[in-house]
Amino acid sequence: MTDQQVAAVKGNVQHVPTVLGAVVATYNLPSLGKAPLKFDGATLADIFLGRISRWNDPRLAALNPAVSLPAQDIIVVHRSDGSGTTYIFTDYLSKISAEWKSKVGKATSVDWPAGLGGKGNEGVTQQVKQTEGAIGYVELIYAISNGLPAALIKNAEGAFVEPTLESVSAAASGVPLGVDTDFRVSLTNPPGRGSYPLSSFTWLLVHRESPDSAKAKALHSFLTWMLQPEAQRMAADLHYAPLPVSLSQLLQRRLDSRRLGSRDQSVTRP
Repeated sequence: MTDQQVAAVKGNVQHVPTVLGAVVATYNLPSLGKAPLKFDGATLADIFLGRISRWNDPRLAALNPAVSLPAQDIIVVHRSDGSGTTYIFTDYLSKISAEWKSKVGKATSVDWPAGLGGKGNEGVTQQVKQTEGAIGYVELIYAISNGLPAALIKNAEGAFVEPTLESVSAAASGVPLGVDTDFRVSLTNPPGRGSYPLSSFTWLLVHRESPDSAKAKALHSFLTWMLQPEAQRMAADLHYAPLPVSLSQLLQRRLDSRRLGSRDQSVTRP
């Protein structure tokens, strides 16, 4: 939530990270086989700005010297609706490309300079799957479940990283969080050689104060269970990554010390 959105509910909300997810660049180029392409942020930005319009563009060829890229038009596919997936993708591009930041920016919904719109991750996935030469961005599980490739993305350390549970967890490990953090942080383009650059928390939005003590107690118990290793491991079935252990421990300390859901005003400070 933005500061304005938090203020609208008089600050009575707490962001609680649950697991970590990845946004991937996926594409439809059957002639390439199964080897994933490599992209850097600047090239991705120019593709979605419409400045790179052919798959055999010299910049793409330089990033993928072992691949014979087709002389084929690039068909950009983006979300037509507002989404956290779009926010993560545009947040990343805004950090990499000054032109993207000034012309398009970051938001859950933006004015796209080029391309076709698809509703939801499902819509983008199907547009890419049905259109040879297409490229889009989706959550990792949509690419995997539809047999589409997920590109390797160049990270802040200059390494091309595959979106895996390990590389997504590493993204959170590389971002420092103070003891008083409200967890509203961006994880895109983080430090760390093994960090995947299009990673993000998913959050639960929880009332800091609740008039119902029984609900508050039940919620606290659920969140405590959610942070345990056995619960975190369940996320892998949906291709979400567990929180780093140090972050889970920080969250647990915060939940215990702030008595989440309590009506005690002394423990509800940001």
